Parts: sequence; C-alpha cells; structure tokens
Amino acid sequence: MSIFSKLSTLIKSNINDLISRAENPEKMLNQIILDMRDQLAKAKREVAAAIADERKLRSQLDDEIKQARQWEHRAMLAVKEGRDDLAKQALIRQQEHAERAAHLDETWRAQAAETEKLKASLRQLNDKIEEAKRKRNLLIAKQKRAQAQKRIHDTMSGLSDTSAFEAFNRMAEKIEEEERRSLAAAEVDQALASSSVEEEFLRLEAGTDSVDVDDRLLALKREMGLLAPG
Repeated sequence: MSIFSKLSTLIKSNINDLISRAENPEKMLNQIILDMRDQLAKAKREVAAAIADERKLRSQLDDEIKQARQWEHRAMLAVKEGRDDLAKQALIRQQEHAERAAHLDETWRAQAAETEKLKASLRQLNDKIEEAKRKRNLLIAKQKRAQAQKRIHDTMSGLSDTSAFEAFNRMAEKIEEEERRSLAAAEVDQALASSSVEEEFLRLEAGTDSVDVDDRLLALKREMGLLAPG
C-alpha cells in the first residue's frame, strides 16, 4: 500500500468511532492528527523523489534529442564533403539517439503526468489535514456533549424506578410518626403538670375558705354576747 493510500485510509476512517472508543478523546484526536502529519511528511518525500525522477528523465530526453540533432548535422557535413560512408555512419548514430529520445519522451510524459497527480493528491491531503485540525475542537465538544447526554439519560432511567421513591416516602412517614408521638407525649406531660398545680391551688383556696368561716363564726358569737369582746 502506497503512502497516499495509507494516509487516505487514515483520513477516511471513522474518527467519531475512534473517539467514542478512546478513554481520552482529545488525546486520541491529537494523536490522529500527528499521525496524519507524519504520513504527510513521508508523502512529501515521495513526491519530491518523483519530481526528481521526472526531471532526470527530462534531462536524459533533452540529451538524446541534442545528440540526434548533432549526428544529423554531421551526416549533412559528411555529404557536403563527399563522404557518404561517414554520412551513413552518422545517420545510423542519429537514428539510435532519435529512437532512444522517442522512448524517453514516452517515459518522461508518463512520469510527468504521474508526478502531477501525486502533487495534486498531496495538496488535497494537506487540505484535509488542515480541515481535520479545524474540526478537532468541534469533534471533541460533540463527544463530550454525547457523554453528558448519556449520563443524564442513565440518571433519569435510574429515577424511573419507583422503589427508591417508595422507600423515601416510607422513611418520611416513619419520621413524621415519631414526631407526632413525641409531641403527644410532651402534651400529656404538660397536661399532668397543669393538673397537679391546679390541685395545689384548690387545696390552698379551700384552706382559706375554712379560715374565713371560723372568723365569721367568732364575730357572730361576739355580736350575740356569747363571747367577750376581743
């Protein structure tokens, strides 16, 4: 698999799925981008090598074309000098260089086309990495929001269980019952205390009435002359 295929697969992979399975989504996403940049650096080196090969082929092609023209010129010179034998040798050499030039031209054109494709792919991949970097915070925010929603859902699902509420209500009723009993006991104690005080006052009042009656009896006897004036 070429470096471009690897990088393309990495970019096309389901990043959201990778984040959801990662313990630290932000760290995971940062690592993915670092991997992309590392692969991109390798891709740049491959493209640079392809460009160098294309330029080398072009240089070889230019040299063969130059050699073919030079031997053609020599053949013409030999003809002018009446040296057909040299002219034939020159034409043979010219033909050899021309054939190699034709072959190199075909190879160079194919290499040049492939190099342009690699350069276009490199630009496209670089743009995608830059886009991934821009989306990094958005993806992390989405993941955190999804996790928060899941926690809320789990919490609400737990609250749908009425057993917890029933236990709470039973405990509240028990506490309120204990409070009512405590208040009732206090009320009874207060009532008993009030009754005891009232009885004491009644006894005191009864004693006071007895003294008043005795005084009135003595006063009556004095009025009747039965007792000496006191």
